[in-house]
Order: sequence, then C-alpha cells, then structure tokens
Amino acid sequence: MFIQTRDTPNPNSLMFYPGVDILPGSTLELTSAAAAHQSPLARALFRVDGVKSVFLASDFVTINKDEAAEWSTLKPNIYATMMDFFASNQPVVLDSYEAPTDTAVSEDDDEIVAMIKELLDSRIRPAVQEDGGDILFQGFVDGIVQLRLSGACTGCPSSIFTLKNGVENMLMHYIPEVEGVEQVFDEELDNVNHDAFKALEDRLGSDKV
Repeated sequence: MFIQTRDTPNPNSLMFYPGVDILPGSTLELTSAAAAHQSPLARALFRVDGVKSVFLASDFVTINKDEAAEWSTLKPNIYATMMDFFASNQPVVLDSYEAPTDTAVSEDDDEIVAMIKELLDSRIRPAVQEDGGDILFQGFVDGIVQLRLSGACTGCPSSIFTLKNGVENMLMHYIPEVEGVEQVFDEELDNVNHDAFKALEDRLGSDKV
C-alpha cells in the first residue's frame, strides 16, 4: 500500500490518501479515543502519540496533531498504523454507525432549507473537503443558516471571516430568504491552528455568482 499525503491550510492538519475507500459519501470527525468506539481505524490512529483528532472522509483521512508534535515523527507511525489496519481487513466503521444526514434533503424540509442543503452539497462542501474538512448544515432560524465545521477547519477563528465573506455571500445571492450565517461549535472540539480554513476564502469569496 502506498499512502500519499496532502497539506492543508492548517500546519497542524494533514490529509492521508491510502488509495482505498474510507467512508464513501460521508464524513466522520472523532476528537478523542473515547469517542472513537464506532471506528476501529480511528481507534488505531489515536494510539499514535501526538494525534489529536481524526476526520474520516470518502477517500482520505485528515489527522489533526498536537501543536508540540512534529510531522516528521508522526507520519511514519501513521503510515505503519494505516497499513497494518488495512491489512487486517477490519471495517473502517462498525455496522452500527449511521452516516450523518446534515446536508441531505429530506421530505420534512421546506423549500428554503432544501435549497440551502442543495447549494451546500453542490458548491460549498466540495471546496471545503478539498482542504481536508467539511461543513454541515445545523439549522435555519429566523433567516440565519447555522453551520458546523469539521476536519482541518475545526474551531478555526478565521473560519468566521470565511463564512461571512464566502459562504454567506453565496447563500444570500442564490437564496434571498437567507440573511446570514453563523458557526455552531461542538463543545467537545478543541480549537486548532487559526489558519486552517482560510484557504476557502479565495475559492468561495471571489466566486462570481
């Protein structure tokens, strides 16, 4: 197995591509070994000293490291852990795992929410996932779209700027009922490097819509 890596805008996050399917059509962020009970792969990765969080996506894994840890030390251990794991033929997630449906349009969604989710899925999430993260719909209240960031962009202070200058502008342009966006934080998530999500600004903020 040849595992490739890709940098993210966050120096404390790195994307690993093992060349096999990880979590097709979904994402899953795990921020501690205790929370990783639903993913044997994540449990194995948390045994590597210096791994802070694990983000599983369709064909890659984003690792957030402790600031004091060095990638030069971490990467060989992560490579070995991944190769051993996939050689064992264990499932990436247990059968009890249910993929999140935060951005999937459901029959209960009204027309505005359905349009918001469709735009997130088709235009915004792909750009975020290219940088090793994800953006999930959490609600639409009084004209405000509530969104949660995960992966390489978890807890990133500059994400507020990106949301206001990129995501918000796009949603308001296509959907007049949207008056703004706000970031929803998961209390279990720790903040990571403040540059993590800034790369999305140019991609979305300058989009001529």
